Amino acid sequence: MRRENNRLASAGQADIVRTRDNVFQEGSRMTLNVGDKLPDAVFKVMTPDGPDTMTTNAAFGGKKVALFAVPGAFTPTCHAQHVPNFLDNLDALKAKGIDSVVCISVNDVFVLDAWAKATGADGKILFLADGSADFTKATGLVFDASEIGLGIRSQRYAMLVDDGMIKVLKIETGRGMLEATSAEALLAEM
Repeated sequence: MRRENNRLASAGQADIVRTRDNVFQEGSRMTLNVGDKLPDAVFKVMTPDGPDTMTTNAAFGGKKVALFAVPGAFTPTCHAQHVPNFLDNLDALKAKGIDSVVCISVNDVFVLDAWAKATGADGKILFLADGSADFTKATGLVFDASEIGLGIRSQRYAMLVDDGMIKVLKIETGRGMLEATSAEALLAEM
């Protein structure tokens, strides 16, 4: 990828460099691959008592997880296709040994809580808020949506994760598409 001279300051971290394809690369970090362990992070989750934290280990340790990440809650493809697709396939995923389905988005916990309720996914899919994109940056799967006013977001991807280790990784290549990262695509890999 060709690098442009468009650097974003990042206090205490390596510069983040925007590439021609609006994919961020931080320092020498590479995109995660199959066989890699998920990076340690602290997410925000909504509980009956209000916002709380959840670590990567708590969400993925000792479990088989279908993980999908989206650029943003309530955005057209994410809202109308991605979450409904995983909801429609919950039983098939569970039948293949999946313990939980997790959605990660670079949104705050209040937005993700409202989104879970609006989509009917509350209590069925675990929504992890990566509000500062710390996890997303650590994965190398960052997408710059500044041109449409959304700032730094996650690329659309899906993974099969077993005890924190990536077994399958699918990254969507086009905007507004749900093909490689659908629940059916993950099921086909199982």
